[in-house]
Amino acid sequence: MSNTAHFIKAFLRNTGQVGAIAPSSPQLAQLMVDWFDWNEIRSVVEYGTGTGVFTGKIESVRHPEANFFAIEMDPELARITSERFPDVTVCNDCVTNVKALCEQAKVDTVDAILCGLPWASFPDVLQDECLDAMFDVLPPGGKFATFAYWQGLLLPAGQRFKRKLKERFSEVHFSPTAWKNLPPAFVYRCVR
Repeated sequence: MSNTAHFIKAFLRNTGQVGAIAPSSPQLAQLMVDWFDWNEIRSVVEYGTGTGVFTGKIESVRHPEANFFAIEMDPELARITSERFPDVTVCNDCVTNVKALCEQAKVDTVDAILCGLPWASFPDVLQDECLDAMFDVLPPGGKFATFAYWQGLLLPAGQRFKRKLKERFSEVHFSPTAWKNLPPAFVYRCVR
């Protein structure tokens, strides 16, 4: 089965956890990583690997000494990403457990978090739980990148998430649009 077919299957299994019907495009993956100074980052966590589009891009740019692990809640997508990238630890877990996962990986703080979670489909409480857990491991100056679909900003949860980012981070910037992505998307680039 192709990665796209696995992705659609995961979407149908749980639309609250998988917010897209197709994997992210290479253009969006590039926008996710090109904002970071990879020579400086020594600890990076990926939230929501999907089929590993961002995982592969992170692997190709991260510093050889950087500690990198990923978190994927869907067991089938976690397995696919692990098989595609055997050198990456993929934790089949929830991102709200990131602090315990960092402790297991012997990571004190995280320099960068790259995220593929469907924030616009999360209820208010879950958005807060995920952001609170992130702030347990992301120190001041730490960087966070997550993407959003333009149509997601029309949803109340998408607007709520945008407000939460502006309230919690010292800087929030927007990338150019990834027009080749299905659907078109942009990246929130945030500094704590």
